[in-house]
Amino acid sequence: MTLSAPSFRRAAAVALTEDEVARIRNDFPILEQRINGHPLNYLDSGATSQNPISVMEAEQEYYEQRNAAVHRGAHTLAFAATEVFEGARETVAAFIGAQPDELVWTSNATEGVNLVAYAISNASLGLGGADAARFRIGAGDEIVVTEMEHHANLIPWQQLALLTGATLRFIPVLDDGTLDLAAAATIVGPRTRLLAFTHASNVVGTINPVAELVELAHRFGALVLLDACQTVPHLTVDVAALDVDFAVFSGHKMLGPTGIGALFGKAELLAGLPPFLTGGSMITTVDMEHAEFLAPPQRFEAGTQRISQAIALAAAVDYLTETGMDRIALREAELGQRLVTGLAEIPGVRVLGPAAGVDRIGLAAFDVAGVHAHDVGQFLDEAGIAVRVGHHCAQPLHRRLGVTASTRASTYLYTTTDEVDQFLAAMHEVAPFFGVKP
Repeated sequence: MTLSAPSFRRAAAVALTEDEVARIRNDFPILEQRINGHPLNYLDSGATSQNPISVMEAEQEYYEQRNAAVHRGAHTLAFAATEVFEGARETVAAFIGAQPDELVWTSNATEGVNLVAYAISNASLGLGGADAARFRIGAGDEIVVTEMEHHANLIPWQQLALLTGATLRFIPVLDDGTLDLAAAATIVGPRTRLLAFTHASNVVGTINPVAELVELAHRFGALVLLDACQTVPHLTVDVAALDVDFAVFSGHKMLGPTGIGALFGKAELLAGLPPFLTGGSMITTVDMEHAEFLAPPQRFEAGTQRISQAIALAAAVDYLTETGMDRIALREAELGQRLVTGLAEIPGVRVLGPAAGVDRIGLAAFDVAGVHAHDVGQFLDEAGIAVRVGHHCAQPLHRRLGVTASTRASTYLYTTTDEVDQFLAAMHEVAPFFGVKP
């Protein structure tokens, strides 16, 4: 099997070695278990990643030593909880090249996208005063997304269009799973108020040209929201260098716990955006008919926060930083190419997205002629191999590619080459097992 080096290889970086991956696996106790009599082969990190011991210990330490409400109490424990909570914000913000006041805690990336969409709808109703006027949209304005979006970065914009009368437009996907950039240049224009797109597809693995799309949107004064769920865990992402206006990502996809995610917003934009959720912990003064709101990020963090989850996410960031994001990216690029090359050699298997040799994240989705994805997943599970099946919350993209569902294998820093090869060997047995002739 011949593999090509990814074009984003950095001169000083070297991919994680097999020995290093073997040591990393010692930090993930869940990987030691057996499934259906076989060692667990976890190839579903694109859906959710596993947690190292340090992340679980960070969350446990908070509950054992610091559990208290943040930003409220005047006692020692409350001060300690607030200190570690805001320290987590500093750690995670620095990880993506942001300032602490530019990072808003959310439950997940979906909530982050909804926060921006509904805050813009509030601005469009006149809330937020003069500072929010720049966000107002209505009939005649356009919101642009791509055909490869996860539902989380599609449906909130559908709703915003319905609420405001704006028009939703789409950048199409080519047959090879890349964006039609020529079409994008004709779709994004003077009427575009916001362009929302994924950094890397959770189905086809395509890494989109962020700089080119940001320049196109900003040329017309449009805002840019980047769905970075499939890149912040796997690549070095610097939101300041990318010049995106907003970005979202989820903790559970990057070794952190569930229930925590983050929204990045440029400071000057967050300062003008009206809140989405309102209530306690996000106000300065309140009377019975009126309220004044805190500055960001607290303005967007109503109610009791995800304190332990934020602290655990910071521990996950520490783990990734110590391991080296450039080294992780190179390792996963190699595994992604191995997946695509190996799958393409199996009769009857169609890989969705770019062929081997094109930069992609470490995943591959595919269709097996004559065998439903759910049957493929069940067959693999019998061999101890965990993969994702279905439409991966991306029905429009599957429809564009002519399938209703697919099977997806996705890797992470703890995935071994042997696991990928074991998966490929099992895939050779799928069609014969179901009596299908390619």
